[in-house]
Amino acid sequence: MSNYVKISCLAPPLKEVDPGQEYEAVVNQMIEKWEEHLLHVLPEQPDLIVLPECCDDPAFKGMSTEWLYEFYRHRGDRIRDFFAGVARAHRCYIAYSANVELPDGSFRNATQFLDRSGNVCGVYNKNFITIRQKSTSGTLYGNEAQVIQTDFGRVACIICFDINFNELLEQYVQQKPDLIVFSSAYHGGLLQAHWAYTCRAHFASAIWRPDYSSIITPVGEVAGESTLFYPFVTRTINLDSVVVHYDYNWEKLEKVKRKYGSKVMISDPTRLNAFLISSETDEFTIQDIVEEFDLELLDDYWIRCRADRGKPGHLEP
Repeated sequence: MSNYVKISCLAPPLKEVDPGQEYEAVVNQMIEKWEEHLLHVLPEQPDLIVLPECCDDPAFKGMSTEWLYEFYRHRGDRIRDFFAGVARAHRCYIAYSANVELPDGSFRNATQFLDRSGNVCGVYNKNFITIRQKSTSGTLYGNEAQVIQTDFGRVACIICFDINFNELLEQYVQQKPDLIVFSSAYHGGLLQAHWAYTCRAHFASAIWRPDYSSIITPVGEVAGESTLFYPFVTRTINLDSVVVHYDYNWEKLEKVKRKYGSKVMISDPTRLNAFLISSETDEFTIQDIVEEFDLELLDDYWIRCRADRGKPGHLEP
């Protein structure tokens, strides 16, 4: 049964502010900025809006870490609460990424996931902040990475520098997310597709300009990308999908298409020998198709390949 989810990734330029004004005025300017830029995606009625890392950071020449963290203290949760109001009014999820102060006075670089009622339904604290951020601030490394349950599927969050660390990737692989949300200040290049493919999950990134935000399929295809002039992108993806290998599935997939036609989508990115297949109807789920045609999922195929390698007489002395 199709599971369509409309995702908007939005990352406008940093807002330049006058450092001589009161912190309260800066908070209001950040809210005004996002009120303006959200108008680019809210008419699309997205299910999820992804914001970039430290999305409510202001900017000015020569800004000190001390000034910025004092701004965080003054801001508190008010900008998050603004986004919560947007989520509630438009019945969408919002991935709000920002530096937040904890009751003990320490900070976390965090993504707070807001649900359709504006409530925080999950929090991810950046596991791999940079050495520079740790050495110049009271921000601590996060120590957990748990998928967040939504009404459309299971979501894994990562932030910027996190994308470089395989131990975090492997932790999420075990949890089988449907979607990875990447709030960032840099692109990550080929690592975006690597995370999507390794987790067999869609991938949605919001990245500060001049880099591009993008939505990527589990087989590494770019479903949509922002541009230099339009720092936002909205696409509808189908989470009722699985990844299968060419081997032992090709003839079965031919039979699937002959029987169900456009009700089943088969996406071949080429070069990979792995296909993304999805149910495009409410008549059946993709798991129903897997069972009906005895399709072998990619991960199951890898398990079988490893087992065959280990059989007696199969491995060179």
